[in-house]
Amino acid sequence: MQIRGTAPKTGIAYRRMGIVMVVAAAAALSPALVADAFAFKLFGMNFFGKDEETSDQVPDPVRYDVTLTTDAVDPDLKEALENSSRLVGDKDKPVSGDLGVVVKARDDIERLIATLYEKARYGGVVTITIDGRNINALPPNPTFNRSRPVPVHVSVAAGPVFKVHEVQFGGDAAGQNPADYDLAPGEQAGSLVIIKAGDKIVEQLKSNGHPLAKLTDRKVIADHKTDTVNILIAAESGPVAPIGNVGVTGEKSVRSEFIERYSRLNKGDRYSPEAVKKAGDRLRALGVFSSVTIHEADALDPDGTFPMTIEVAEGKQRYLGLGAQYSTTDGFGVNGYWGHRNLFGAAESLRIEGSVGRLGDASNIGDLDYSAGVTFTKPGAFFPSATLTASILAKTENPDAYSAKLVTASLGLAYELSDIDTISGAGEVSWEKDDDAFGTNTYLTFALPFQYDRDTRDNKLDPTEGYRATLKATPSYESYNGTFFSSLEGSISGYQGLGAEDRIVLAGKLSTGFLFGADNLENIPATRRFFAGGGGSVRGYGYQEISPYNAANDPTGGASYVTASFETRVKITDTIGIVPFIDVGTVSADLAPDFSDIRAGAGIGVRYATPFGPLRLDFAVPLNKYEGGTSYGIYAGIGQSF
Repeated sequence: MQIRGTAPKTGIAYRRMGIVMVVAAAAALSPALVADAFAFKLFGMNFFGKDEETSDQVPDPVRYDVTLTTDAVDPDLKEALENSSRLVGDKDKPVSGDLGVVVKARDDIERLIATLYEKARYGGVVTITIDGRNINALPPNPTFNRSRPVPVHVSVAAGPVFKVHEVQFGGDAAGQNPADYDLAPGEQAGSLVIIKAGDKIVEQLKSNGHPLAKLTDRKVIADHKTDTVNILIAAESGPVAPIGNVGVTGEKSVRSEFIERYSRLNKGDRYSPEAVKKAGDRLRALGVFSSVTIHEADALDPDGTFPMTIEVAEGKQRYLGLGAQYSTTDGFGVNGYWGHRNLFGAAESLRIEGSVGRLGDASNIGDLDYSAGVTFTKPGAFFPSATLTASILAKTENPDAYSAKLVTASLGLAYELSDIDTISGAGEVSWEKDDDAFGTNTYLTFALPFQYDRDTRDNKLDPTEGYRATLKATPSYESYNGTFFSSLEGSISGYQGLGAEDRIVLAGKLSTGFLFGADNLENIPATRRFFAGGGGSVRGYGYQEISPYNAANDPTGGASYVTASFETRVKITDTIGIVPFIDVGTVSADLAPDFSDIRAGAGIGVRYATPFGPLRLDFAVPLNKYEGGTSYGIYAGIGQSF
């Protein structure tokens, strides 16, 4: 961008008041891990061992003291200037030699001027003195008194805010409306806004099938008499061209034809930047590549198509994880898993996992919680947008409502209808033995679960806008009792950010479910009946504590439920947030909820932002607790609660 003018150029729920703390997180085991076994770093903090960053000595070190002053009254501008200054940011680090101070200062002039331009301050002036002398008056090889830190003073005269006067769009960008690019007359003429406007025009031209679209001109002429700018942005669209040959480089054990097919960049299809971006995201989501880059050609092929190359770097294909947890009510638990991310050369994954829980809490071995399972996933099965999943899982469950031992085998297929719509179906068979309010019963159930999912959230772990809606139907047949039954469940959650940076996000969720053919709940497995309570529904209550109860005050589970949650997610800093919330829910023995026993819980949570999603810790109390029931609940996990 050219600027001209007269300016100077310078998840886990804990039952019955249980508190869980993670003892060991899952880790990928490798020779590198063994070699670094005596160092431990979490979230950028070293708990022991040597920091990864070396502390090599700077040759000929020179220290300096820096002060930055400005006449700007805008607190955001002051903060932006301080953040952009390397002199300020690195003030505790020595530079190399006297000339190192000068080099750092000259770099700061460019950085500070760029920050002023970003804030539409095209008349700003940056003045830097070193050891009392203006930087422009220093000799080529200056020397400073090193008996104390060299004094450096940065002075920024911010100047007025410049507004847009006139915008001209040229070439294939002619006729555009400046207001569509935040460049309407009278708007602040920040340089980033102007740059983004040009980039958006190119993106729009490319989205219309012009892969070689480019800017031909972008100029800003500042008038210091009127504190306004005139802007010229011109673009050339280039020819319309479909996707051409797609090559693959960097692959080793993953077959190149699978990579090309799964990217869904098909020769002859309409070109769009969005399709290229989604292809990269799709390949990264497989987990088998450490990096994916799609290179676009600079020219068309002789046949008029636009070629591209997918460059990949494969990551470790085998992984092993171990973990442990502790709860004051459930005792100690351990878990582990082993996996392979590319079993047959087309990113097929195999995962074997197992866990043992309630160690130290269960009175005998039979009361422990066990889990063991194997899951096979094949992406791109039959169609590039289809994923085949086969699994078998054996486990025992011992919530307060029942004890269950079950083995479940499943074979299913998920298909992406669009970027936001997915349908899935499966065949499932489950053997289950329950000990609950109805005594001891055994079940053999055949089921055909089908689900539709629409997800428009901008971020899966920490959404600020959009919604997610799911609808699931599971027709089933329990063979021992000859019972046909079906469950129908639906949920919708929505998110709305407030403010320029979404510092406050309003989030709500509504869920409901119905169990048809449940005239006799005793004939339906306990794990298929409805319960509520805990981190996934109504916080403050114990896990599955909300339920109809029989005459003996034993929970039976229900045939219908409704739950709702509302949260206000408030960012206190860039990494810390607080979340007041309220949850309500009811579970009924009848198909139609009667809402005669509505339970509500309220509380507050803390969020800590990490690169892989926010860490969540919630504390909640029941507003109308059961007699002798849970008094409070503490819940932790990764990602928002919904």
